[in-house]
Amino acid sequence: MTRVAGTPSSFDPVAASHTLAELEYDRALAVVARHAVSELGSESVRSRMPLAEAGAVREELATVSELSLELHERGRFAPRPVPDLSGILKTLETAGGVLDGQALRELGSALEAMLDVQGQLRTLEEDAPRVAALATEVPPRHLADGIERAVEPDGRVKDDASPQLKRARRRLRDTRKRLIAELERRLGRLAPHDRTGDAEVTLRGGRYVIPLRRESRSRVPGIVHGESGSGATLFVEPAEVVELGNDLNACEAEEARETLAVLRGLSEAARPHANRIEAGWRMCVAADDLYARARYALAAESHPPEVGSAASPLAIRGGCHPLLLADGDAAVPFDLVLQDGETTVVVSGPNAGGKTVLLKAVGLISALAQAGIVPPVGPGTRLPVYRRIFTDIGDHQSIDASLSTFSGHVAALKAILIEVDGEDLVLLDELGGGTDPIEGASLAAAVLLALHRRTPRTIATTHLNQLKELAADTGGVVNASLEFDGETLAPTYRLLQGKPGRSYGLAIARRLGLPSEVLAQAEALTPEHARSVDAILEELERREAALSRREDEVAVESARLEQLQETARAKGEELAQRSAALESQEREAERTGREQARRFLLEARRRVEEALGTARAAVNEATAKEARRLVEQGVTQEAEALAKLEEEASKKGWKVRGRGKPNVAGSPHAAPSIRRSGRPDAHSVIPETTSEIDLRGMRAEEAEAEVIAALDAAVVADLPFLRIIHGKGTGALRAAVREWLAADQRVAGFALAAPEQGGSGVTIVELRA
Repeated sequence: MTRVAGTPSSFDPVAASHTLAELEYDRALAVVARHAVSELGSESVRSRMPLAEAGAVREELATVSELSLELHERGRFAPRPVPDLSGILKTLETAGGVLDGQALRELGSALEAMLDVQGQLRTLEEDAPRVAALATEVPPRHLADGIERAVEPDGRVKDDASPQLKRARRRLRDTRKRLIAELERRLGRLAPHDRTGDAEVTLRGGRYVIPLRRESRSRVPGIVHGESGSGATLFVEPAEVVELGNDLNACEAEEARETLAVLRGLSEAARPHANRIEAGWRMCVAADDLYARARYALAAESHPPEVGSAASPLAIRGGCHPLLLADGDAAVPFDLVLQDGETTVVVSGPNAGGKTVLLKAVGLISALAQAGIVPPVGPGTRLPVYRRIFTDIGDHQSIDASLSTFSGHVAALKAILIEVDGEDLVLLDELGGGTDPIEGASLAAAVLLALHRRTPRTIATTHLNQLKELAADTGGVVNASLEFDGETLAPTYRLLQGKPGRSYGLAIARRLGLPSEVLAQAEALTPEHARSVDAILEELERREAALSRREDEVAVESARLEQLQETARAKGEELAQRSAALESQEREAERTGREQARRFLLEARRRVEEALGTARAAVNEATAKEARRLVEQGVTQEAEALAKLEEEASKKGWKVRGRGKPNVAGSPHAAPSIRRSGRPDAHSVIPETTSEIDLRGMRAEEAEAEVIAALDAAVVADLPFLRIIHGKGTGALRAAVREWLAADQRVAGFALAAPEQGGSGVTIVELRA
């Protein structure tokens, strides 16, 4: 018996550690922790414990979901690792405590990480406010910059950390250089029989010395600071350099004092910010913890579950055992849904069918979710938040405690029945096993009914037919089974809710080669009641298999029909595209035809104007007649060109639109020319001897061609006026007509017609003589 989660008053860490061990909770946390970027973040994940308050669990999962979405869509967050600052913080809490160079360098690295993580978190305030709420106030940047300027990456204080240190180190280097040079000089003056073969200046006891043969000691006065292992060589500080050695020690002491002064100054600068340092450090660890959980959710393709109170509905959809999924095994997803009033599930099926794995999966999914980790479940999952999780899984046999398997199970069940209530989850493996089947079944049924009355959520696995019948006959208790292929005698690990499963004991024994006479006798000894239950279950499985095959056939046919529909849709789209392309080509051809017509008309107009110019310049009747002939010839050529254009368009199935037929001289309706009587105005009565064209319904380019042609024809016919009907409408066509007329030198003037003659819908044009 164990309790996984609860308030401080109900949480039992000792008992919880036992249950979490049964569920392999630590292994599941380790899988999540692998996604952290630092050891501290990983440790934080591994130390997470389930919570018992639904609101807190909901907030934790929502925060993980926010960061998962950010990582998936934008990848905008990457925490930086931080070292363990617990020792550094302890030193800063101690008055006068000084951090060494390596500790300061670690602190500087941590400060940089804090500033970086804080900045990243603040960029998420709009898209991920829960994640951004992790940000806290951190020490100012100048603190990190000061450490960076003063301390090398290996923890050595830089020469430039202070002017005093720089001077002290320069004196130290100079003094050491002089001392070594003097010792080398004295060593070089020694006779060969006084010095050793590899003689060089060395350091003994903090003093610089030269090696001498023992027998030459009297020839070099000084202080002996040691000897070789054999005793044949002495290390002597010559008397002449002792004072120089003392100067070197003084320089070293000065350098140490100045170095300590720098370290003390940096430590004192950090001490007032100790609280912010600790807060920033914990922020970085928490951000790494959250990052690991978000990355795990993405890696497991998990969907955040809805959570509610312990009494809320349970619905695990697409659930997988977290460890099977992490190991890359073929984890078969399962659905486990309890409707209102359903509190107990009896799971049956053969051995090695996955019943225990299912039991642990349900417990792990609940525990991980309550620890703020999105478990491997699919969309639509709803998880109650339990105050405690009780488990009885595995073999409780113990020689030391004089417990048999059955005794261990009874002890666990006793503890559960004493404490369990409706806010708990109970997971029982092989209920009723380990003793006489008849007594075990009766005891198991009584335990299930007792639990059912107390309304915890209970999931129990069993082979006992009596429990399967109990589930079928008791409201709120439901059967479920792990599917087993009766033909191959292999488990499929699919959870089938609402029906019990067969144990397949004799069938498996037959496949494993047990003698047939033994099997036959076993079947004969099986009670009639048990045989009838197995027969019913076998018939149900046969019918379900047939139905499943039929569903597969329907699914294949549906897929084929869908493919045909998709092909038809694709062909329809292709035809529509072709039709659109043809319409586009026709529009382009029509546009080209209109452009050609316009060019023809403009060319004809040019020839007519040239002829009119010749006519105006005529000096005699013959010249005038020739000019008139040229004008008529130009008009005729224009008409022939247009006729040819229409003929070509007609052959191709096109239609040249906007071909009005103005009433001009030479047509059956032409009026005789008369002398002109002045410019028209809106109130003048227009003579009946005018040509008229109607532009209504035409586009601008079509209307322009019509106006040019009408002007040409009117000039040839020597008409004084031209009546242009353009309609009132928006006034755009009227404005365009006025623009064309104003640019034409053959037009003497133009004005709108009188109201009784069309008003603003008609323009009267006076032509030049």
